[in-house]
Amino acid sequence: MKYQVHKLEVNSDTMQEKLDQFLNRLGGEVVSIIPNVKPSLMILGGTAKVDFLLIVERIRID
Repeated sequence: MKYQVHKLEVNSDTMQEKLDQFLNRLGGEVVSIIPNVKPSLMILGGTAKVDFLLIVERIRID
């Protein structure tokens, strides 16, 4: 078995739609989805934002 890692750029407004479209196009099995979380300082305090998702796909080779 081989694995392929995809990088999906997202923002909080379109994250669900982009992930849904991307996953429906994949031909292999999704092993893991890893968010890249970046700390961010807002007016009311600290928070975190997701810049991109790493999606690990298992590809079956016959």
